[in-house]
Amino acid sequence: MISAASSHGAIYKPPLVPSLTDRFNRVAVNQGYSEFFGHSNIRLLNNGSNADLILNKSSGSGLVSRNKYHHGFFNAAIKLPSGFTSGVVIAFYLSNADLFPHNHDEIDIELLGHEKRRDWVLQTNIYGNGSVHTGREEKLYLCFLVDNVPVREFAYNSAISGVYPSKPMSVYATIWDASEWATHGGKYPVNYQYAPFVASLGEMEMEGCVWQQPKDSSAAAAASCSRSGLSSFDPVEGQEFAKLSQEQINGLEWARKKLMFYSYCKDTSRYKVLPPECKPS
Repeated sequence: MISAASSHGAIYKPPLVPSLTDRFNRVAVNQGYSEFFGHSNIRLLNNGSNADLILNKSSGSGLVSRNKYHHGFFNAAIKLPSGFTSGVVIAFYLSNADLFPHNHDEIDIELLGHEKRRDWVLQTNIYGNGSVHTGREEKLYLCFLVDNVPVREFAYNSAISGVYPSKPMSVYATIWDASEWATHGGKYPVNYQYAPFVASLGEMEMEGCVWQQPKDSSAAAAASCSRSGLSSFDPVEGQEFAKLSQEQINGLEWARKKLMFYSYCKDTSRYKVLPPECKPS
């Protein structure tokens, strides 16, 4: 039985969902990732299987996958910093800004330190084809032990084809100072009296369709791909990964009903005309 404690102390029992994280092989951090930034604030542990990412006054730190992916399944177990963490952001996300600086895609999972309570907010966001001026944030209170429960689905449809993530992306894991935006526009900046802030990463999983660097750089988006896993079949192909199962839909609805407190699709003060995916089909 999976149980979860909300930030308000109530005990929730999410619906049972398939344990997708049990289906994939784990990869050591030093095999699947390279340093992105903050060399002195990255500590490899257990012969490179795990890593600590550190934020202090001098710098944050981050890792980037050695491969880029057209699609895939990516997982990390993250132990969050303790204590007062206002302004601290830990991100596990996909991006191709290095390849496409003017029209990049990005899929974000961000953990935001809270400005008042000693807990965290889970924020997701999506950019496609450089659509950075349309934030698609959703926020949920982070609760414990809700592994494998979906919290968001961003389905493709023709109305958003121009802003739907479609190009190969790298996987990133970072910790950094987001005082300027993470807590009401800098009202509650990072308090380095509580530093260093340490995020511990482990149980990394990376399975999917690896992008192969084309000889002609202009052909990047249409490049072929190869399997990254050890099996002879692609575990992220097929209907099981093309849409959510009924159990996963139940879990998604549970999480959004119980824990979500902000969605851009409900923010009419921000968007006088809501983005097209917000409108009922």
